[in-house]
Amino acid sequence: MTPERPAGAGAPPRPAQGPALDAVAPSSAKAPRRPRPNAGPLYAALDLGTNSCRMLIARPRGGHFEVVDSFSKAVELGTGLKRSGLLSHRPMQRTLQALHVCRSKLEWHDVSKMRLVATEACRRARNSREFIRRAQRETGLQLDIITTEEEAQLAVVSCASLVAHDTEQLLVIDIGGGSTELVWIDLSLVAPDLRRNAIMSMYRGAFNRDRVRGMPRVVDWISVPLGVATLKDYFAEVDDDAARFALMSWYFEEQLEAFTPYADAAPKDGFQIIGTSGTITTVAASYLRLKRYDRNKVDGLVMNSTQVDSVIREYLALGPIGRRQDPRIGRDRHTQIMSGAAILTALMRVWPTERMSVADRGLREGLLYAQMSMDGALDLKS
Repeated sequence: MTPERPAGAGAPPRPAQGPALDAVAPSSAKAPRRPRPNAGPLYAALDLGTNSCRMLIARPRGGHFEVVDSFSKAVELGTGLKRSGLLSHRPMQRTLQALHVCRSKLEWHDVSKMRLVATEACRRARNSREFIRRAQRETGLQLDIITTEEEAQLAVVSCASLVAHDTEQLLVIDIGGGSTELVWIDLSLVAPDLRRNAIMSMYRGAFNRDRVRGMPRVVDWISVPLGVATLKDYFAEVDDDAARFALMSWYFEEQLEAFTPYADAAPKDGFQIIGTSGTITTVAASYLRLKRYDRNKVDGLVMNSTQVDSVIREYLALGPIGRRQDPRIGRDRHTQIMSGAAILTALMRVWPTERMSVADRGLREGLLYAQMSMDGALDLKS
């Protein structure tokens, strides 16, 4: 299994050309549209991944956006993909049901500006194009299978507001269900007060690889085709919990050898990791001992390697039964938390840091920022 690392980076996010809601069969009942005050256009972003179907509907507000509605459903679209190379019947049915809900929400809010994308499971499955056509035919939604390059690019954009002013070297990590994206960015030639806006502008065109004053430089980026679902599947036959965790972590680290910064020691000063994924937010919530998840406490939390390691050791001590019963992990995530933790452990082993910022955001937020920025709907100075 070879990580994908093209010489350049991805194309800019493409805004939907007109409404992305196609006409559906006459028998499909349309949800009534909810009247809303003239408060500016609404934007939507849908992310169909290996595990989940998630959507945000939001409106611009200053340099950020206000979420109006959201949807998240564990559809496990990638179930059985490693074995057969195909999307299976039941996962596709679950996904179509979720897409019908998304369609209803889009109509209810009368959304016309949207970007609806699919990622690793649909990139890998031989029948994904057939499924995308079926989804469009049955739900009216036009999904775009994006490249690993664009996925990495959007993950970076979503994290712009968490970049510290003194950060000169930045590593953005996005642990997904089917793949993990890493992007290493040199900000040393960008003025400290301009670094966040410089990151936000990276949705335009390809990643810059040259040293140009005032511009962030991508030292390297990589998409490893291992996420919480796919890595777990590789070691499903290992019975011992601790041994399986260790094997997953070391196997993931082996995939980093092609990543240029892997051979270099991380700088001690001005170095920041920003991590976005359900794994990382779950680790953060566990560290905070939250009885109920609170995004306001998790998003932007800064942790160090020792704190992350302490939480993961707790997970190991709990064992599979204990993790299933732990309310901090949740029943939807307990089967995959250790594969995600194995990835995170490998990364923190290679680049130990006193500053990992936790981002409760990701592809959907990147899609929203990109669409709004392209339309000039964001005030990046605010």
